[in-house]
Amino acid sequence: MEMLRLLLWGFLIGLILPQIEGLGMNWGTMATHPLPPKIVVQVLKDNGIKRVKLFDADPSTMSALAGSGIEVMVAIPNNMLAAMNDYNAAKKWVDRNVSRYNFDGGVTVKYVAVGNEPFLSSYNGSFLNVTFPALKNIQNALNEAGLGDTIKATVPLNADVYNSPPSNPVPSAGRFRSEISDLMSEIVHFLNQSNAPFTVNIYPFLSLYANDNFPLDYAFFDGASNPVVDNGIQYTNVFDANFDTLVSALKSVGLENLPIMVGEVGWPTDGDKHAKASYAQRFYNGLLKRLAANQGTPLRPNQYIEVYLFGLIDEDAKSIAPGNFERHWGILKYDGQPKYPMDLTGQGLNTMLVPATGVKYLPQTWCVFNPDAKDLSKLGDNINFACTFSDCTALGYGSTCNGLDANGNSSYAFNMYFQVQNQNDESCYFKGLAMTTTQNPSTADCNFTIQIATTSAASVRFIGSFFVVIVSMVSAILFL
Repeated sequence: MEMLRLLLWGFLIGLILPQIEGLGMNWGTMATHPLPPKIVVQVLKDNGIKRVKLFDADPSTMSALAGSGIEVMVAIPNNMLAAMNDYNAAKKWVDRNVSRYNFDGGVTVKYVAVGNEPFLSSYNGSFLNVTFPALKNIQNALNEAGLGDTIKATVPLNADVYNSPPSNPVPSAGRFRSEISDLMSEIVHFLNQSNAPFTVNIYPFLSLYANDNFPLDYAFFDGASNPVVDNGIQYTNVFDANFDTLVSALKSVGLENLPIMVGEVGWPTDGDKHAKASYAQRFYNGLLKRLAANQGTPLRPNQYIEVYLFGLIDEDAKSIAPGNFERHWGILKYDGQPKYPMDLTGQGLNTMLVPATGVKYLPQTWCVFNPDAKDLSKLGDNINFACTFSDCTALGYGSTCNGLDANGNSSYAFNMYFQVQNQNDESCYFKGLAMTTTQNPSTADCNFTIQIATTSAASVRFIGSFFVVIVSMVSAILFL
């Protein structure tokens, strides 16, 4: 009843108060059972979200966005950057993924993201030589197609492309990373020439995740007990300090006033002790209030900032190399249901987002540990297998399902695999260690998923033939 009241209140507020100008959402699709694109587009519309950032230009996604009026940032993945160094290939990409949708009732493309954080230090320079040529070719191809005045190419970059020296760790000392400073100078001058924004991804959560000594309050917007003081300016949160470090880096190359767009900013809700819904709600509440007031940052006060929240929906197939939290960035659960109250008008109201509707689920059947199992010698191997091909990140330390007992851990792992496999009977055997049940094993803190029913091409593409081959090989060892 309380949920219904919040949803109704949120709907009524949405009719009265406008959403924040410049607020967009990242829509990632790295899921074993992605929501149908039409349902996602309806969620965006129902919540008044008028901008969306994609990580590709998938035809099914673009078709669903056609006629929606939502402004779109389409993307060229990093593995395609080298191909875009050929101008003819760049022209074909623009024709196929941008010009094709440029008609009345089509897709309102506003930006093309050329790569995604291609200069990350962890990539060891893999994309240093191909990103800038790709950026120039795509913008020139847009210009040649007659679209360059309204559609701009940009490169979403991680905040690790700039820093302040350890000897003077304040925003005013911000400079581009020494080994890429010349390249960054070329890129930002090209962006300025083409009237495109600098796109940066800023994650205060990662500052907290990477350093146990990082002051917790400094990651949020409601004040810090020990602000960073820089030339008389008090920085009370890491977002402002990070953003202004970029402003200083741009100033160092003569482009202090280049527009900055925040391509990603958000807070995960599982997979780490700091990744929880209460912190996410606190973070977004502070961020959205500031955006609604056009508060800006100390070096760019009272300024409108275009910001894309990361992300819309949880993605259970993302790589967890950076951390288990990677699959839990969504403000919505995997099935499009809201996780916590969130007011996109920035007024700080205790409202819920409008949930996805028309979602179809698999039957109410779970796979759990079989208490009558006799031989437990292979239990660990089977749990590892289940978690290799599904998402068990909620079982980790500090996560929502961390409190389960040994049998509960087994059941959770078996069920996640069972759901990924569309509840196929053979996927709940595990050498007699598992059994199906219609009794929901969820606890107050830990949800045992029932997956979305989908036969979409996206799901089939993701699983792929390689996955099927591996599963078949390992199944022969573990299940027979």
